[in-house]
Amino acid sequence: MSLKHLTAINCAGLLQPGCSLLYLEGDVYLFGQKGWPKRSCPTGLFGVRIKHGELKLRAISFSNNSCYIPPLRCPAITHLKPCDGSPECYLIHGGRTPNNELSSSLYVLSVDSRGCNRKVTLKCQEKELVGELPGPRYGHSISVVHSRGKTACVLFGGRSYMPPAERTTENWNSVVDCPPQVYLIDLEFGCCSAHTLPELTDGQSFHMALAREDCVYFLGGHILSTDCRPARLFRLRVELLLGSPVLSCDMFNDGLSITSAIATPVGAAHEYIILGGYQSDSQKRMQCTYVALDDVGIRMEPREPPQWSSEISQSRTWYGGSLEKGSALIAIPSEGNPAPPDAYYFYQVSFQQEGDVEDPTQTCSQESTDFEDSAPLEDSEELYFGRDPNEMEYSSDGERDTYNEEDEEDESQTGYWIKCCLTCQVDINTWEPFYSTELTRPAMIFCSRGEGGHWVHAQCMELSESLLLRLSQDNSKYYCLDHGGLAKQEMTPPRPSVPLKREPMKIMHRKAPIMLKMTPAKKSFLRRLFD
Repeated sequence: MSLKHLTAINCAGLLQPGCSLLYLEGDVYLFGQKGWPKRSCPTGLFGVRIKHGELKLRAISFSNNSCYIPPLRCPAITHLKPCDGSPECYLIHGGRTPNNELSSSLYVLSVDSRGCNRKVTLKCQEKELVGELPGPRYGHSISVVHSRGKTACVLFGGRSYMPPAERTTENWNSVVDCPPQVYLIDLEFGCCSAHTLPELTDGQSFHMALAREDCVYFLGGHILSTDCRPARLFRLRVELLLGSPVLSCDMFNDGLSITSAIATPVGAAHEYIILGGYQSDSQKRMQCTYVALDDVGIRMEPREPPQWSSEISQSRTWYGGSLEKGSALIAIPSEGNPAPPDAYYFYQVSFQQEGDVEDPTQTCSQESTDFEDSAPLEDSEELYFGRDPNEMEYSSDGERDTYNEEDEEDESQTGYWIKCCLTCQVDINTWEPFYSTELTRPAMIFCSRGEGGHWVHAQCMELSESLLLRLSQDNSKYYCLDHGGLAKQEMTPPRPSVPLKREPMKIMHRKAPIMLKMTPAKKSFLRRLFD
């Protein structure tokens, strides 16, 4: 058991309370970053790499057939092992968005492909559910149970906003515990059913759910109505019969009084170490507990915690996630006035003897062997995933090589996508930068055809960046492949202009001069009169 301090390289602001760590096919991913994804990572998922005491993150891309998933905080997440041809994946339900909106969607996250340079492309699909659906919530749990050759998901707990009929101006953002119902989700058909059990009398949040075969164990949790963390343990048994499923629940009083804890697997299957979390609103739980699930039931034993550092002991807040294989990541926000130079402290807790298990984050799939020690989130690395290393030599000017947290704040004011032609092959949900000119929006060029025209994507037209820069100077127009092709003519010829003939303007309603007809006698008379 050891505690090792980590140095975050230009990514400390991305790990926030409520984020999740996913261990998928040997790699660790961070989900639920701060702010809406923008230039740093449009998908909001990062690959986690820990090596030589440094914590680095790499942006992860989605496949073209993926849906968009917001960076959710405190969602319910469970791991689904590969079975009957289905790939290894994660199920993500609910959660809180950076706009404080609650989600009720169920997402399936899996690995789509791996490139020649070990670039990983993930795929995210939203699972459609029918029946008695769970409402939007966060701080709940979702588990996978197996019974009689079938597989289902068990969803329980969480918090949500007050019902619309009870919300007023004063309590508009107030949250309440969800009703103590258990939702059973059939993954094959997407059917969902709600079940009420007499043993579950209170809704609870931020608890732990550990599953084995057809049983789910609920540990800890906070009840908002009574503001308590009862040391209760629930065992939920699910039998997936041919007709309706049968659910039964047993309650024990020898559980753990804990919330927001981390459970990391150790040893054989269904063995965990529980660390972190809180005993009360102002007291962290500094102990560690060993938990084992077997055919008899659940067994818990106290374990000696590591030698916590002074930053951990004196802090009021800590959070993190499991790195799998007996290790966990803990983040500590620094406190003090004035603020310390390091905004966060990061530690890796290992419950394995050194040399027993290789660190799962040592070989991040986003790493390139030629640029293994380069800083994360560089523009060159974001823009050139999957390309030859020699193409990256002169790609960056050195001024924007580090992640800037301020870039995440103005997405609501300026987007990076504008309309394109209908034949564009770029999906706005999965778009990732390809040219260095696409730091704020995709490289778009206006294609002219007579008096009309439209915007096209330069990557779809297979334009090089040098040609893109030349064509985009002075907002000049060009002909695309559909309108003649670049080989025929790059620039739109000027239209011949016909000189205009200026004709004198006619004055409307102009009065003619008055003409007087006088005889010579009258003229002589008037001349003598005025003389």
